[in-house]
Amino acid sequence: MQALHTIDPETATGETAGLFTATHRALGVVPNLAKVMANNPTVLKGYVDVVTALGTQGTLSADVRERIALLVAQENRSDYCLSVHAFRGTRVVGLTTAEATRARRGEADEPWAAAVLDLAAAVVRDHGVVSDAQLAAARQAGLSDGHVVEVIAHVALSVFTNYLATAARIDIDWPLVRHTD
Repeated sequence: MQALHTIDPETATGETAGLFTATHRALGVVPNLAKVMANNPTVLKGYVDVVTALGTQGTLSADVRERIALLVAQENRSDYCLSVHAFRGTRVVGLTTAEATRARRGEADEPWAAAVLDLAAAVVRDHGVVSDAQLAAARQAGLSDGHVVEVIAHVALSVFTNYLATAARIDIDWPLVRHTD
């Protein structure tokens, strides 16, 4: 049972209605996570703004962004976010099921994507502590300081959504993927 209420997009008015429209534009749907975020329109607006900016102006490809989200959701045992990103990764951005599964473990065949996931894994597993050796490995693989900052932004965004989904006990509105799978 959900711990926090959802706001119904059909009855939302004012700023919240506009935010639901923006959410639909950014994600293609208005998921239960956004309906919970709408309890605080400032939070939903910030989320939509960050997702939109990173998706349209960021340097990481959609498949790499989804791989980061899968890794972080697995680490945080967020079945809601695993379900979202397994769906988006395989049905929207074109990851194979095997690639999505490997991303959950922080693995990728492509060297650059593997380097991004190595960095993201260090950030999430060690709560932001990244060693000089880990940064050197990321740079050796071709990540700039801008890429490093963007990877950390994606990890932070994923941690936020993982924690909110878990704390709110949000009903999963995607094909179910469990962290124990």
